[in-house]
Amino acid sequence: QARLVESGGGSVQAGGSLRLSCVASGYTYSCMGWFRQAPGKEREGVAVISTAGGDVYYASAAKGRFTIAHDNAKNTLYLQMNSLKPEDTAMYYCAADSCPVGHILGTNDYRNWGQGTQVTVSS
Repeated sequence: QARLVESGGGSVQAGGSLRLSCVASGYTYSCMGWFRQAPGKEREGVAVISTAGGDVYYASAAKGRFTIAHDNAKNTLYLQMNSLKPEDTAMYYCAADSCPVGHILGTNDYRNWGQGTQVTVSS
């Protein structure tokens, strides 16, 4: 089972950037991703990457603004977030598991989660 530790969250103004990191230890899963949960809302997928093939998947809200990457040597997952908007405000979680057969950005198939890092975007 992997242990996932996120970092890099913070408070920025709209239009700013942040880079999230997630260090994984214990195991390397075939899919790792970023998910977020805003107050009063369900957790949702943001971006997922297959660690072997490098295929990437983005939610529509993330396309064109966010970039997911994985450093195999460091077993570290990144999320570069640019042009941030107030609606991006949420707790961001790193997750890992075998790549799901179904909806790859769905939350139900990921069993390993980090503790989360808060991202706050002010207008």
